[in-house]
Amino acid sequence: MPDFDAELAEFDFDEFADAWSLADQVTYLNHGSFGPSPRRVIEARQHWIEELERQPMDFYVRRLEQLLDQAAQSLAEFVGCAANDLIFVPNSTSGMNIVERNVPLAAGDEVLLTDHEYGAVVRIWNQACLRSGAKVVTAELPRPLTTQDELVDALFESVTDRTRLIVVSHVSSQPAVILPIEEVCRRAHQRGIPVCVDGPHALAMIPFRLDEIGCDFYTASCHKWLSAPFGAGFLYVHPRRQQGLEPAVTSWGSSLSGQDASWKDEFHWPGTFDPTGYLAIAEAISFLEEVGLDRFRRQTHALARYARRRVSEATGGLPLTPDDPAWYASMVTISLPNVPRSDSWPGKPHPLQVALWDPHRIETPLFEWRETLCLRVSCHLYNRPQDVDLLIEALQELTA
Repeated sequence: MPDFDAELAEFDFDEFADAWSLADQVTYLNHGSFGPSPRRVIEARQHWIEELERQPMDFYVRRLEQLLDQAAQSLAEFVGCAANDLIFVPNSTSGMNIVERNVPLAAGDEVLLTDHEYGAVVRIWNQACLRSGAKVVTAELPRPLTTQDELVDALFESVTDRTRLIVVSHVSSQPAVILPIEEVCRRAHQRGIPVCVDGPHALAMIPFRLDEIGCDFYTASCHKWLSAPFGAGFLYVHPRRQQGLEPAVTSWGSSLSGQDASWKDEFHWPGTFDPTGYLAIAEAISFLEEVGLDRFRRQTHALARYARRRVSEATGGLPLTPDDPAWYASMVTISLPNVPRSDSWPGKPHPLQVALWDPHRIETPLFEWRETLCLRVSCHLYNRPQDVDLLIEALQELTA
């Protein structure tokens, strides 16, 4: 790996900072939770809001389906699949609920997750299994993580002849680990098991093509690393899974403008809704492509790597993965074994997180994972090394 100073010196961290309208005096290191959009993406959405409000009947009934098709084409080219295989959903949680509704489960069946999965995803499948008499099986991934083959082997040790679906993150939310989903899909399909990938953190953060991953379903939120508007996400459905797919919300189920029937009809008119976030996704893609996707990825990884080193040195923290871009990208999690867990758990923020915000005005999440307090730092183009330095100063003061 390159020297830290040389790696950081490659980038002008001020070049794109003004593209966002972030609040003054706030150090925002939490793009992984709620990623704000650049000004030009906000302006693009505002354009579509004005178009909608100018003539709603014309917009919804005559224009919207074609506009959504155009937006899907832009997104499909970005993620590497056919536009017809994507539907828009508000976020990855909505997409996961659609998958849950369409995977039949019976008593004794199993849904396999890992212990890296997002809490809402775990809850979705726990409730689905409770209703059907199936059960969630949680594969414990190795700690520490050393090789991707070891990780995949650990996952498949929990596969049985009752496994009906594997649900796996592309980039896990709290641990911030890139998982080798291509190999997971390859092995799963050898055994006839469908795979649903939860991918909100992978979109834009790391390169991938959906038509090469081989999954059955892929759900993502576009407001994270792509920096599209809040409330804009997608669900990819492989053609072998599209027939008869049911929505989570039942509406007309047919084209409003008289287009030929499509499996998407059940999903793209859930009733009157605000589609403007979907229509502004293309502007978010254009912004990152103009910056340069390689530049974006290298710059944000360099900053995450800097944060990983500084937090570890300042707190005695332990990174969760090897120092390798194959394991983490623009977001990094460090466990804090020397910081006491809080009696306020669960449900309330750790006192250290409260103190980072007030008075320091630093936004970065702390959470308990595997019975250890962890801190996660997310980096985007508006972040600078000075943001990490402010975090370190605050941590040293608060944990002294």
